Amino acid sequence: MTRPAVRPTSPHEPHPARWRILGFLGVAQLMLILDVTVVAIALPHIETDLALGREALTWTVSAYTLTFGGLMLLGGRITDLMGAKRVMLAGLLLFTAASLVTGLAGSAGMLVGGRVAQGVGAALLSPAALSLVVALFDGEERNRALGVWSALGGGGAALGVLLGGLITAGPGWSWVFHVNVPIGLVIAAVLAVLLPARQASSAGRPRLDVLGAILVTSSSASLIYALIAAGERGWLTALTGWLVIAAAVGYVVFVLWQRRARSPLMDVRLLVRRPLATGAFLILMATALMIAVFFLGTFYFQQARGYGPLQTGLLFLPVALATMLGANLTGRVIGRWGGRGPAVAGLAVAAIGMAVPAVSMHPVSVVVGVAVAAAGTGAMFVIASATALGQVAPHEAGIASGIVSTFHEFGASLGAAVVSSVAAASLVGNTLSGFAGGFTVAAVAAAVGAVVAALLTPGRSRRGEEAR
Repeated sequence: MTRPAVRPTSPHEPHPARWRILGFLGVAQLMLILDVTVVAIALPHIETDLALGREALTWTVSAYTLTFGGLMLLGGRITDLMGAKRVMLAGLLLFTAASLVTGLAGSAGMLVGGRVAQGVGAALLSPAALSLVVALFDGEERNRALGVWSALGGGGAALGVLLGGLITAGPGWSWVFHVNVPIGLVIAAVLAVLLPARQASSAGRPRLDVLGAILVTSSSASLIYALIAAGERGWLTALTGWLVIAAAVGYVVFVLWQRRARSPLMDVRLLVRRPLATGAFLILMATALMIAVFFLGTFYFQQARGYGPLQTGLLFLPVALATMLGANLTGRVIGRWGGRGPAVAGLAVAAIGMAVPAVSMHPVSVVVGVAVAAAGTGAMFVIASATALGQVAPHEAGIASGIVSTFHEFGASLGAAVVSSVAAASLVGNTLSGFAGGFTVAAVAAAVGAVVAALLTPGRSRRGEEAR
C-alpha cells in the first residue's frame, strides 16, 4: 500500500510533510557547505599523515569547490530533465560514497579524487534540493523556507571551522569526511519515502550542455592550477603564463559557445546586467576572502604557534559570530540604504581587518583582525544575493541563482589558490613572512574591491531602472 506521505499533491494542496522535508534537505545542503570549511582545520593533520606537498594540500580545498561550482548549472539542467527527487537522491548517495572514499584516502591521488567526486555529487544535490524547496512551498511560506535555506550559507561556513576542530581533535581528520556517511544514508532513506514522486515536465525539456560544462570547468581548473603552481615555479614563468592564456581562451570559447548553443548552460547576457554582475563579483570576493582567512589562520595557529585543532576551532568562534553579526546588520539596513554603501563599507571593513595581522602576527592581533574582516565579508554575502536576485524576472530567478552559486564556489577555489602560493614559504617552513604576505594580499584585494564596488554597485532602485 502506498503511504500517504509519498502521494503527489496537487499544485494547490501543500504537502503535509513539507517542513519536515525542508529540515532534511537543509541538513543535506549544510553538509555540502560544511565540506568547504570543515576541512580547513584538518589540513595540517592531513598534510602530516599523508605527507602531502603544498599543491596537493591546496587541491584538497580547490578540487571540491571547483567541481561543485563548475558543474552546478549542469546539475540544474539534469534536474529539469530527470526530476528533482531522483537527481537529489543520486547526488546525495554519490556525495556520501565519495565522503567514505575520501576519509579512507592513503595518498594524495585518492584524497583529491574523492574530493572531485564529492564535488560532482554536490553539483547534483544542491540545485535539485533547492528546486524541491521551491516546488513544496508557495506564497509567504516559500519566502520563509528560502530564508531558512539562505541562512545555511554564512552560518554553515563559519560553523564548519568549529566542527572541524572538534572532529579533528577527537576521532581524527578522516572523520571530517566519514561523518557524512551515516547522516547521508539516513537522509536518503527518509527523503526517498517523504518526497513526492513528481515528474519533470515533458514539454520543452532542455538538452544537456555538456561541452559548456567542460569548457567552464577546465578553464577554471587551468587558472587555479596556474595560481597554485606559481608558489613554487614563480608568477612570471612560462608555465604560469601559458596556463593563464589557456584559461582566458577557454572562457572566450565558452562565451561564444553559449551564444550559439541550442540549450546553453547559462545566458551569458545576464552577466552584463549591472545588478547580476555586481552580485557575482561580490560573492566571488566574499568567498575568496573568507577561505583565505580560514586557510591562513588554521596553518598559522596550528603550524606556527603549535595550537591543537580544538583550540584553533575555538579561536575561530569570534569569526563565526562576527560573520553572522555582519550579515544580520546588513540585512536590516540594505532595504533602506541600497547596496552600494553597505558593499563599499563591507569591503573596507574587510580590508582593515586583514591589515591588522599583516602588520602584527601576534595571536591576539590575528584573532581580532580576522574577526573584523569576517564582519565585512558577512555583509557582502547578503549584499551579493540581494543585489543579484532582487530585480530579476521570475523566469530568470533560477539561472541567476545558479550563476551566483557558481561564483561562490569559484571564489573559494580562487582564495585558496592565491593565498597558498603567496604564503608558500610559511606553509612549508617556520617563517611568518608568508602568512603576513597572505594577509597583505587579502587586504589589498579587499581595498581594490571596495573601489570596484563603489563604481559597479547600483544605488537604491527607482522603479527598477537599475535592473538593466
